[in-house]
Amino acid sequence: MARELTVGIGGLGAIGGHLARSLDAGVEGLRLVAVAARDQAKARQAIAGFRTPPALVGLAELAEHADVVVEAAPAAVFEQIAESAIARGRIFVPSSVGALLPRMHLVARAKETGARIVVPTGALLGLDAVRAAAEGEVESVTIQTRKPPRGLEGAPYLVANAIDVLAITQPTVVFKGNAFDAARGFPANVNVAAALALAGIGPERTMVEIWGDPTVTRNTHTIRVEAAAARLTMTIENVPSEENPRTGKITPLSILACLRGLTSTLKVGT
Repeated sequence: MARELTVGIGGLGAIGGHLARSLDAGVEGLRLVAVAARDQAKARQAIAGFRTPPALVGLAELAEHADVVVEAAPAAVFEQIAESAIARGRIFVPSSVGALLPRMHLVARAKETGARIVVPTGALLGLDAVRAAAEGEVESVTIQTRKPPRGLEGAPYLVANAIDVLAITQPTVVFKGNAFDAARGFPANVNVAAALALAGIGPERTMVEIWGDPTVTRNTHTIRVEAAAARLTMTIENVPSEENPRTGKITPLSILACLRGLTSTLKVGT
């Protein structure tokens, strides 16, 4: 039988809070032992009713308590959580995958310390097929993301280019480029594109279109892959979280499924 893994979560917002409640309710092989958040008073209130309240620690201290460190925090503190987990040789599970692309030195560091970086599928589908196709020749990988304008508000690229996304009245392309540039310009919006790039042909060759679309109510991602082994076209429509419209409701569920896979006797796909 696989040993029990202890889990620490950095961030208790729409993703981390849902995940923490699920783990506290009981998941075989996993035990929530620590949480961290920038607003400690709010975090303390969030875990007050837990059956087994975890320790409330600093963001960089999670790795001192847990085998698995889940990052579910704003991108601004990504490196703080990641570096401590990797330095201690832990399993690091990032939800802000877009923040990993410009920090690939963390992968090299993980090789030195014995840490593992496990990227959940998040709001994406078909990663297994993309990974399989990438074992052979791949001509192109593209992803088109459509979100209600409110879900894009505040993105650095929009601010830098003075794009008022809330003034959009019809479907509008607000960004077109590769996944690396998309991750820098939309750190809270392109985790799907980042995961796709890592699974496939890399961030420079993975092309991204981002649309502000007032006609949609769901975060919609369409992926197209042209490869020697297959042609893939996949679309997923994710229901936005009420707490944070930039995040889909499926994201914390994906991380939970990823964590289950770390200890499951039977594991299907990634």
